[in-house]
Amino acid sequence: MKSRLFLYSALFFGVFSLSTSAIFVKLANAPSCITAFYRLFFAALLLLPAFLFSKKNRQALLDLSPKQWGWGLLSGLFLAVHYVLWFESLRYTSVASSTVIVTLQPLFSLAGGYFLFKERLSQRAIAGCLIAIIGCIIIGWEDFQISGTALFGDLLAFLAAGLITAYFFTGQFLRKNLSVIPFSLLGYVSSALFLASYAVTQQVSFVDYPLPAWGAFIGLALIATILGQLIFNWLLKWVSTTVISMAILGEVIGNCILAYFILNETISLQQQIGIGTILTGLALFLRQPPKHSRLDNKSVIKKL
Repeated sequence: MKSRLFLYSALFFGVFSLSTSAIFVKLANAPSCITAFYRLFFAALLLLPAFLFSKKNRQALLDLSPKQWGWGLLSGLFLAVHYVLWFESLRYTSVASSTVIVTLQPLFSLAGGYFLFKERLSQRAIAGCLIAIIGCIIIGWEDFQISGTALFGDLLAFLAAGLITAYFFTGQFLRKNLSVIPFSLLGYVSSALFLASYAVTQQVSFVDYPLPAWGAFIGLALIATILGQLIFNWLLKWVSTTVISMAILGEVIGNCILAYFILNETISLQQQIGIGTILTGLALFLRQPPKHSRLDNKSVIKKL
């Protein structure tokens, strides 16, 4: 059993890596389905050696039951639709607005964790969750737009938040008996296949993109996915979806920091207040992570 300090350190490293996603998506400037496809296709290629040269990983996939295969493919579908909706939302609304809405996924994970995994939160943990969400809203408030186009983008981002939560809940179930490499590879490959099929129906090119776009695709795969999302997949064996969803609220902080160093943007007083609010909420929540019913034999969570 891993120590809480080690798990939370890995969690926040993953969150910071994930914070690069929106920047790479903007730099790619490619159709949403293509950007998502190459993100997962290249990530799967990076994981392939660890799968092919490990008998344990290969055998793990062969030993999956038909039901587990079905859940694995479903997780890939959740991931594919999540990325299409989120990347598409960035075309209609701002990065800050889209990112803030996507990070509202704790609202979905709290409900799912309660009904599916019998998670019980203390009043302090619930307060911490709400405080952190308020911090995200404070950071992105000035960037919210009240127009039909922007609202459509915000709606897409909200649906994307629900789907990525569904992906993590599926992983929370599968990771009980499946190691992180075969689980992630199954999800990434199936998701890439779904995205490729969708891209064909949209009649978009798979190759006609400038060099900076290819660099952004690789950045999404290596940094945002392998160093970000893959860490979350690994953590699902010890940490609940609710805890991971809460930590991902820190992605908004990462966006502010990256914009400061990469885009030379200033961090306003409002953003500083929002960052402080998020950190306060996360501190309250992570001090008292969800508790799980011993009677639920489907729970895949181990107490920290």
